[in-house]
Amino acid sequence: MQGIELSRRFYGDIVRPWLAQVAPGLDHSAALIGYGSELLGFDDETSRDHNWGPRVHIILSRADFDAQARRLVAAFAKVAPTSFLGEPIGWRSRPHPPASGAEAMGAVEHGLEFHTLEARLEAHLGVRAVDRLSTLDWLGFAEQKLLAFTAGAVFHDDGNRLGRARDSLAYFPDDVWFYKIACQWRRIAEEQAFVGRAGQVGDDLGSRVIAARLVRDVMRMGFLLERRYAPYAKWFGSGFARLPIAEALSPHLDRALRSEHWAARGEALAASYLVLAQQQHSLGIARFTPVLGPYHGRPFITINADDAVEAARGAISDAGLRQLPVIGSLDQVSDLTPVLESARLSRRMMGSLLS
Repeated sequence: MQGIELSRRFYGDIVRPWLAQVAPGLDHSAALIGYGSELLGFDDETSRDHNWGPRVHIILSRADFDAQARRLVAAFAKVAPTSFLGEPIGWRSRPHPPASGAEAMGAVEHGLEFHTLEARLEAHLGVRAVDRLSTLDWLGFAEQKLLAFTAGAVFHDDGNRLGRARDSLAYFPDDVWFYKIACQWRRIAEEQAFVGRAGQVGDDLGSRVIAARLVRDVMRMGFLLERRYAPYAKWFGSGFARLPIAEALSPHLDRALRSEHWAARGEALAASYLVLAQQQHSLGIARFTPVLGPYHGRPFITINADDAVEAARGAISDAGLRQLPVIGSLDQVSDLTPVLESARLSRRMMGSLLS
C-alpha cells in the first residue's frame, strides 16, 4: 500500500471517529501535504526508512487551534494504536520532526499533527494568505514547494478553506507563465551553440555536460508547456515521464545524452527544441515560426530561440512584468536546495534580483 492510501485510511478508520468523540462538531480539514515521496505517488519500499507512515495534518482555525490543539495531541497519544495496517505510527527515522510552533503541534508518539492554514502557508511559501499574491510572490515560489502543497491528498475539508487555497496555487497566472516560458527559452538560447563549439575544439566532456544541462532545460520547458509544477531532483525524471509531451521529447533527449559525437548531440537537441515550439504553437500562445539551422554560419544546429523569447514576452499583458529582465523565477536562477527550500531566502533573493 502506498503512503497516501495508508494515511487516508488512518484518518478515516482511526482519527476521524476519535475526533468526533472527543471534539464533536470541530470544523477542520484533514490532509497529507507538504513533504514526502508519497505525495506524488513515487513512494516504494525504500521510502519506508524515512518520513513514511500513517500521518495526517489537521487544519484548524486559529481560535480552535489555540483552544484545542495541545489537548488533542496529548489525548491522541494516550489512545493511538502502536501500529496501523502493520505500519508503526510513531515518528520513526524522519528528518522532519513533529510539528512544533505557535500554530503547529505534533508528537513523536504518533503521526497526527495540528496546524493553522496560515501557518502552513507561511512555513511552506512565506505568505499567510493566497488571495492577493503579487507577481514577485509568484516568481519567488519554488515549483517543488508549490507542488508539495497542491499534491498529496485532502481527506476532509469543512468549508473548503484548504481546497480554495490549493486551487489558488494550482498553477501560475498566465502572465507569470508567459514570462517563465520566455526565460526558459532564454536559457536555451544562451548555451545551445556551445554543445558544438566545445566539441569542435576537442572538449568532448564539456560538450556532454552542456548537452545534459540543455536536456534539463528542455524537460523543464516540457513541464511549463504542460502547466505542471516540476518536482525536486530525485523525482524530476519520473515526473517528466508522466507528461504527455514526454513521448515526443524523450527519444531526442536520450539520443542527445547517448551520442558519441557533438554534431549528433546538437541535432538531437535541436529536434527537441522543435517539439517544444510545435507544442507552444498548438497551445495558441506566444507563437513564432521555428527555424532550425547553423548558428551564424557555424556548423552547430540551433533554433531561433531569440524569436521564441520575444514571442513569449509579447504575450504578457502586465506592462510591469513585461519590462522585467529576462532572468526568470526562482527555479530558473538557482537549483540550490537550501534556497529552494527556504521561503525566506527565496523571497529575499528574488526581491533583490527583480525589484
